[in-house]
Amino acid sequence: MAEDHPRTPDGRYFVVRGRLWRLSNPALGEEERARLVSSLMAARRAVREAAGDPPALAKARARVDAAKRGLGERGPVWWRDGAPDLNRHMARNTPYAAWYEGLGLED
Repeated sequence: MAEDHPRTPDGRYFVVRGRLWRLSNPALGEEERARLVSSLMAARRAVREAAGDPPALAKARARVDAAKRGLGERGPVWWRDGAPDLNRHMARNTPYAAWYEGLGLED
């Protein structure tokens, strides 16, 4: 999914409709990443299947959150330079504004 969207020059985020979304931690090993992605996909299927069952839906959403945290897409940031987490911020309202504007993607 992120492959279809521009990535910030520092590799921390991809952009969808002008909004920044945190990328997975690039330091994860391939086996760990594959395991977490598999868990995430299974959890997303469980969310779909839990429609109408609030306890099952809550459990499935917790599994999605755990996988995303493991991947580094949520929770504490995976970079160590003290930069803030701008996940879900509009790119035009962040230090990435000039870079994003230079892409020429906005209407």
